[in-house]
Order: sequence, then C-alpha cells, then structure tokens
Amino acid sequence: MYKLLSHNDLDGIGCGIVAKLAFGDDVNVRYNSVQMLDREVERFLGEGNTGTELIITDLSVDEENETRIEEFIKKGGKVTLIDHHKTALHLNEYEWGNVTVEQEDGKLTSATSLLYAWLIDKGFLEPTRSADEFVELVRQYDTWEWEKNGNDKARRLNALFFMVSFDEFESKMLERLQADAPFQFDPFEKQLLDMEDDKMSRYIRKKRREMVQLEHDGFFAGVVHAESYHSELGNELGKENPHLDYIVILNMGGRKVSFRTVHDDVDVSEVAGTFGGGGHAKASGASMSKEAFASYVEAAFQKEPLREDARHTRYNLKESPFGTIYRAPEGDLYFVHPKEDGRWGVERNGRIQEETYASFFDAEKALKRERNVWLLNDDQFVKFLMNRLEKAEKGE
Repeated sequence: MYKLLSHNDLDGIGCGIVAKLAFGDDVNVRYNSVQMLDREVERFLGEGNTGTELIITDLSVDEENETRIEEFIKKGGKVTLIDHHKTALHLNEYEWGNVTVEQEDGKLTSATSLLYAWLIDKGFLEPTRSADEFVELVRQYDTWEWEKNGNDKARRLNALFFMVSFDEFESKMLERLQADAPFQFDPFEKQLLDMEDDKMSRYIRKKRREMVQLEHDGFFAGVVHAESYHSELGNELGKENPHLDYIVILNMGGRKVSFRTVHDDVDVSEVAGTFGGGGHAKASGASMSKEAFASYVEAAFQKEPLREDARHTRYNLKESPFGTIYRAPEGDLYFVHPKEDGRWGVERNGRIQEETYASFFDAEKALKRERNVWLLNDDQFVKFLMNRLEKAEKGE
C-alpha cells in the first residue's frame, strides 16, 4: 500500500492523479495546505505503519518531521519526498529526499512531472500520449511557462480544476489519461471555460482599479485584495505595471498573501521567505502573519489606488518621438520627450527637469514610482500640445 500526501493546487492534484494511474486502489491520496502537511506527516509516522510507503509531493516537511522520517526509516518504513521548490533543496541531504528545481534541458520542473518520471523509472507506470500531455500542461502552468509558449490550454486546465470538485476533476482526468489519445477538453468543458474566461476578465478589470502602490524593503509593490484568479491577476497587473517589482495579492478570508512577478531579476520566493513562506521565483506565497499584515495591509490602507493609463490611445503613445504626457495625483503634468543626444528628458508643468534618462522606459519608471503618474488620453494630449504651441507663438 501507498500513502500520498500532496499539495491542494493543480500541481499537487496532478501528483494524485498520476499516482492513482500507477497504483489504482493501492494508494490513499490526501491533499493538504502548506500549513496542514506537517500535521498529516506526524500523524502517519506516529501510527508506525511500516507496511505502507509514504510519498510526499509538492510540499516539504519541517525539521521535526525530518527527524521523525529518519527514525521511521530506521524501523523499516519507506518514505519518498518529491518536490521542485528551491526552498526544499536541503532535503536532498537525505536518501528519501528528491528535490529537483530544473531539468537537465534547463526547463523548470513541477512535482507532477517529477513524480511521473519517478513512477515510470521505477516501473510502476507505462507512459501514454494523453498522460504525457497532461503532465506537461501541469508543468507549464505551474512554472508559468505556458504564457511564454502561448499554451493557453495549460491555463484553462487550471481553470477547470477550480470549477469542479477534487473528486470530479480526478475522475475526469483519470478516465481520459487511461486512453492513449491526445488530451482534450470535452464540448461541455469548453463552454464552461469560455464562460469562466469572461468572468475572469471582468474580475481583473475591477481589480485593476483597486491596486495601490507602496515601497517595501527597497522594492516597489502593487497591492490588491482578491480571493480569486491569483495567478492570472498577478500576471496581468505585473505586465500592465512593469515599473512595479512584484504584485501582492491579499486574501483576508484565507489569511494568505500571494506574490507574483513578471521580472526575471526579481525572486518573490525570497520576499515570501521573510514572512515564513516560499515557492517559486515568480510565484510564491505566505500566511498572513502579523509582519505581513503590517507590511501590506496596514501600509496600503491609507493609500489611494493607482490610476490606470489611458487605453487605446492613437496620439499620446509611449516612446513617441513627439513626446508623451502624464498627470500626477496633485495635478502636475509631466512631459517625457526625446533629446538630441539620444537621452530622454522630462518637463514638469513646462519646466525642464535636470535629470535625464537612458531610455523612455527608465523615465516612465521613475515617474510612476516617485510621482504615481498615469498616461493621459488623446484629447488631453492634444489640448496640452495646443497650449504648448500657443505659448511658443507668444514667446512665453
């Protein structure tokens, strides 16, 4: 018999699915939150059932359970831990630890992809075309590689996971993974997913207008309260606000903090680690500790939401050779324009500022961080240029 303890997200349940594909009724699967895992591990080890092999996936254990696992193995027990988070790399010091963050070909791993390969290597499972594709979809979603590859199927798989119960998702996936055919959504699932995409788009539009900006430990963060679509929301807000180092998503009901970034030079697992959490470089989380509450909830409460840049402009364009106009909350106008020496200058209410920038985006980044500016619409841009021309004609 086998006992699988896994995470309660898509990657975690993916582990449960491939385990059931391999072991059938001989595996007992239980999905856990990060906080609950150690309690489950302690309970299992305390029962002393050496006849059941324990497999832990997509989560790591604390120091106390490291010691308990070692003692359990000395008594004849079997334990295997398979994870892909770099915060768990120290567990490779044990024979039962199997933590791999990156494949030999440079691709990031997921717990599902690692367990699938382990089951095949041990002879517990024969690969199928459908299972191969399912595992790859889970891996691409969990590592956020799907967006770079344009693989929207991975995102929709995660959406389906949240739309049905664990049991229903498991049974649906197991049924189609047992067939050696391309992995596909059925017509009803496609209809549901189309409706969900519309709902998600409306939700993200709403949350755009609620995000505030704050500085924390030398980083600039966008902070928003949300209970749904954390990954998609964090990604969209990060892409639309590249001047921010990362996005913080606060779930007060679940008392959790999620961190997302779109930047390769920012590691949010380190940010989460300061609050006792962890995860991936671009997607991590932590519990809502007192420190996290003070840093992001209290600090953001008195701030006004960021104003969105005007959309679908034809004239007031970023990096335009004619210049670009922004407004700050206090009403000041900032005009970013190219200079003859190839650098970019800034005018504040018509007055030339001393500092210049190597690129337009450096100038915009500084203004958005220091002045909370937003891009004006075309009508305001044309009005600004007409006033500027009128003053020039008057010699002002």
